[in-house]
Amino acid sequence: MPLFCFHCLDKTDGGAVLRAKARPAHLEWAVSLGDTIRMAGPLLAEDGETMIGSVFLVTADSLAAARALSAQDPYTQAGVFGEVKIHEVRWSIGDGKPA
Repeated sequence: MPLFCFHCLDKTDGGAVLRAKARPAHLEWAVSLGDTIRMAGPLLAEDGETMIGSVFLVTADSLAAARALSAQDPYTQAGVFGEVKIHEVRWSIGDGKPA
């Protein structure tokens, strides 16, 4: 099954507040996806603490299916992100490579 990367950057104006409000629902949603998510986590500012976005590696049947999955994210629905890029990727190196 194809693998897709979601690279999501928070809005610079108000994104942090929206992120904090939507975080519990976002985490619940992400956990509910089980093995669909191969890797996920926050993107951090240079201070190593402040969350400024999210990155996901997910399996989906197509780019359209990946976009639909991204649209279900409570962060997306709450308007946290100012920019979302979704690209198909091929896992070449590293632990956890899909069979």
